[in-house]
Amino acid sequence: MVLKSEDGVVPDDLSPEERHQLESIRRRKQELLQDIQRLKDEIAEVTTEIESLGLTEERKSMQRNKQMAMGRKKFNMDPKKGIRFLIDNFLLKNTSTDIGQFLYKGEGLNKTAIGDYLGERDDFNIQVLHAFLELHEFSDLNLVQALRQFLWSFRLPGEAQKIDRMMEAFARRYCRCNCGVFQSTDTCYVLSFAVIMLNTSLHNPNVKDKPSVQRFTAMNRGINDGGDLPEELLRNLYDSIKNEPFKIPEDDGNDLTHTFFNPDREGWLLKLGGRVKTWKRRWFILTDNCLYYFEYTTDKEPRGIIPLENLNIREVDDSKKPNCFELFISDHKDQVIKACKTEADGRVVEGNHTFYRISAPTAEEKDEWMNSIKAAISKDPFYEMLATRKKKVSLKGL
Repeated sequence: MVLKSEDGVVPDDLSPEERHQLESIRRRKQELLQDIQRLKDEIAEVTTEIESLGLTEERKSMQRNKQMAMGRKKFNMDPKKGIRFLIDNFLLKNTSTDIGQFLYKGEGLNKTAIGDYLGERDDFNIQVLHAFLELHEFSDLNLVQALRQFLWSFRLPGEAQKIDRMMEAFARRYCRCNCGVFQSTDTCYVLSFAVIMLNTSLHNPNVKDKPSVQRFTAMNRGINDGGDLPEELLRNLYDSIKNEPFKIPEDDGNDLTHTFFNPDREGWLLKLGGRVKTWKRRWFILTDNCLYYFEYTTDKEPRGIIPLENLNIREVDDSKKPNCFELFISDHKDQVIKACKTEADGRVVEGNHTFYRISAPTAEEKDEWMNSIKAAISKDPFYEMLATRKKKVSLKGL
C-alpha cells in the first residue's frame, strides 16, 4: 500500500522518522528550485540592463543635446541667464576659458548676444573677453585682416563703453601676436577705429563725401607714439577696405536656426578640398539624410550638399589633422560621390570628390558625428546596381 502526502508519494513501509526525513528532503528540494528560479530571474534582469545600457547612454546623449540646445536659446534671449543655465546643468564649466571657447565656437549662438556678453564691464566678463581673444590667431595678419576675423566672430554692441573695452582688448592681442608693428597698443587701438570709420565712410551710401587715401593718411599722422606710420602700410589698409568692406554678421531671424530647424547635428568641422587639397573650416548641418556645409553660420545658402544615400563612413588617420573620418562609396573608390557645391560666382556645380575627408575638433566629437551620420545613411539597391554597371561598362572600354 502506498500513501500520498501533499508533496508526493510516500511508501507505506517507512517508519515515522523516515517519512519525516523524506518530507524534509522534498521541502528542501522545493526551496532549491525556488532559489534556482530566483537566480534565473536575476540573470535575466541583469542581461536586460546590460542590453539597455547602450540605449540608456544614447538617451543621456540625446537629453544632453536637448539641454544644450535649450541653453543656446536662453543665451540668445539673455546671455547671462543662458550661461548660468549651461553651468547649472553641467554643460559648461564656470571658467573664463571654457565660456570663452563656447562663445568662440559660436554654434547656434546669436552674434549680437555674443557681443553684448563680451562687452560687459564685470571683471569675469572681461576675463572671458580676453580668453575669447586668445583663441583668435592674428600672427602675420595685417590690421584689416585681423579686424575682419575679429568682427565676424560677434556683432559689435551699440554702447560706446562696451566697444571701447572690446577694441582695447583686440589691440592688446594683436600687438602680442605682431610684436614691433606698432609702437604701442594705443597706436593699434586708434588705427583700428580709423579703419572701422573708413569702412563706414567708403561703403555707407548715405555718406557722400568719400575720404581719399591722402586724407586717410593725413588723418593718421603722428599716432605712432608721436611718429608717423609707414605710408605704404596706411595705403594698403585703405585699398583693402576700399576693395572689400567688412562683413558684419546679421541676426535677422532668417539664419540657419530657422532654415534648418531641429537638425540631427550641427557644428564646426574641417573639410579637405577636392581638387585643391587644403583644409577649410566649415559649418556642417546634418538633417534629412543630407550633410550641408556653409562658410559661415549666418549664410542663407549652403556651400555644398552631400546626400548620404549609398555612402559609407570610416575612421581614418591623417598626417596633418587629428580626429578624421571619411565618407566614401564602398567598392567604388574611383567613383565621384553625387553631391553639389556653390562656386564663388554663385553657380551650382556637381562635386568632384571620390571621398570626403573631415576632421573634428576632438575625438569625442568625431565619434558623435560618425554615429549621427551612420544613423542618417540610407541604402538604395538600384543605385548600387547602376554604379556596378557603370564600372563594368567603363572597364570594357579599356
